[in-house]
Amino acid sequence: MSIHPENAPQSSTLADQMAARLREALQPTELDVQDESWQHEGHVGANGSGHGTHFRVRVASPLFEGKTRVAKHRIVYEALQTFIDEGVHAIAIETR
Repeated sequence: MSIHPENAPQSSTLADQMAARLREALQPTELDVQDESWQHEGHVGANGSGHGTHFRVRVASPLFEGKTRVAKHRIVYEALQTFIDEGVHAIAIETR
């Protein structure tokens, strides 16, 4: 089941929703999604709340095998496009 920002449970954070989407799309062997928005207050894309705009994703997936770094990042961005469309400003991606 896909979890999108508009229909996710209220108790889950945006980082949790993003992690759920990545688990569904990538079947990762390692995954960590952190909301780092508080570190970007006053920067472009910050919303003043300290959360929900800037994220760091660390992920390893069998789908990445044989792919270039750029191709791996495209796979992650594609999986998270709904969140980007809904206001996530930046995603720092670390792949393995």
